[in-house]
Amino acid sequence: MYRYDAIDRAFVEDRAAQFKAQVARRLAGEISEDQFKPLRLMNGLYLQLHAYMLRISIPYGTLSTTQLRKLAWIARTYDKGYGHFTTRQNLQFHWIKLRDVPDILDHLASVEMHALQTSGNCIRNVTSDPRAGATAEEIEDPRVWSELIRQWAALHPEFSFLPRKFKIAVTASPHDRTAARLHDIGLLMRKGREGLGFEVIVGGGMGRTPYVGPTIREFLPAEHLMSYLEAILRIYNRHGRRDNIYKARIKILVAQLGAEEFARQVEAEWEAIDRPSLDLPQAEIERVRAGFAAPAFETLPGRSDAFEAAKAADYALARFARNNVHPHKQPGYAIVDISLKAPGETPGDATGDQMDAIADLADAYSFGEVRVTHEQNLVLAHVKLDDVAAVFAGLKAIGLASANINLVSDIIACPGLDYCALANARAIPIAQDIAVRFANAETAEKIGELKIKISGCINACGHHHVGHIGILGVDKKGEEFYQLSLGGSAAEDAEVGKILGPAVPADKVTDAVDQMIEVYLRERHAGERFIDTYRRVGLVPFKEAVYAEAH
Repeated sequence: MYRYDAIDRAFVEDRAAQFKAQVARRLAGEISEDQFKPLRLMNGLYLQLHAYMLRISIPYGTLSTTQLRKLAWIARTYDKGYGHFTTRQNLQFHWIKLRDVPDILDHLASVEMHALQTSGNCIRNVTSDPRAGATAEEIEDPRVWSELIRQWAALHPEFSFLPRKFKIAVTASPHDRTAARLHDIGLLMRKGREGLGFEVIVGGGMGRTPYVGPTIREFLPAEHLMSYLEAILRIYNRHGRRDNIYKARIKILVAQLGAEEFARQVEAEWEAIDRPSLDLPQAEIERVRAGFAAPAFETLPGRSDAFEAAKAADYALARFARNNVHPHKQPGYAIVDISLKAPGETPGDATGDQMDAIADLADAYSFGEVRVTHEQNLVLAHVKLDDVAAVFAGLKAIGLASANINLVSDIIACPGLDYCALANARAIPIAQDIAVRFANAETAEKIGELKIKISGCINACGHHHVGHIGILGVDKKGEEFYQLSLGGSAAEDAEVGKILGPAVPADKVTDAVDQMIEVYLRERHAGERFIDTYRRVGLVPFKEAVYAEAH
């Protein structure tokens, strides 16, 4: 993984020291909360319902075990013993005291971490494929380009005060695990006659007005990436709305101009700017690429007799292998997903002790590296097939061996009204209720792939718009209701779901999900996933099942 150079280290340490002085002024009453707010937001600090929340950047979702252990220590020392992994591959601490923030930032800086640009109207944490460098699908490791973007975007003088927050995703695989088409900019790596390049997607997003982003350039040579991003951001900075927060995202600008006109303006800007000063020198690409060199894999057979025997002897391990273990580009290795969705627990949460134990497993079995997914799970990207049984046993010992990746209980949920001042309704209890209802492993596997996503408000931090089943919390005269949608997808076939009908009360949500699953099981053809059956039969049978009692 990429390691800080002297410039990175000095930059992060100086910024932490600067914020320490700002916190001291706030605690002394020298500046008001309104004056302090823009300062804290640019350092990832939110004021939520009950306490401050600190959002920590995990660039492209890659953590060393040293960093993960530091997060575990912070969780125990300054929070309530746990952290929350988010849909931007970040980690949040929800119970932070303001007086402790400077010390926390110092501790983060000591392990090459920070909270910069995890909030504010700037370019946020760049997300990428959690299987980067491990899957045979990819053209090359997309984290190389994510890191180059991170360095370009860090406190960029022109783009630190954009009309609104800005999010970029990079993937190099045909199967999109980043929700690239739902980002302000999505970069899909391509290989053409000119070599490496990107399909450039602009104007995706969720929230109040969801859009699947259109492609504005089919192929951009990779060496021109930074100059082209510069052109896009300049057009956005020039024309983006600053008078209306609800119309300030780039998706609104692209929709209003039209993708063709927006692309024309970007191309014109790109031709006009000083490209040679912005384009990436090959030497710099290679310098960063070296930070993502493949680990020292052993030469192994593609089949592990020990693993096959272990699966045959342990049905729970066999189920874990079916759902949480994926092919690796290196023979004899596997990619292992760690579910943070044990039924009844909070999606995305991990205790400090669990983080420490995962770090131990990563050191022993996965080259000292852990990945964070945008679906609020973790990944050990390079595990020998011979070692999968040992990893499973280690996860079982800490309550993280749920074999439910992509199944009904692998639910994305935002913190909702339990934490967030913006939320209208709770998301966590709804996710817990659904997961408990479908906790039976045989039932979950019978249902198959089903992506349920829950948001506590229209800001869509739980990605409800693109859930196979989406659930949005709404307030009705002080009561929590939930609007259901169907047919969304965040993958390469990205689509915004359609609203099913009137919102249902909290105590009816799990029953409604159960009813929709019954329709799917009744209507599906052999081999169909929930989303496939929905696309074939349409909304009506699901709607009739959910609202039958109302007629």
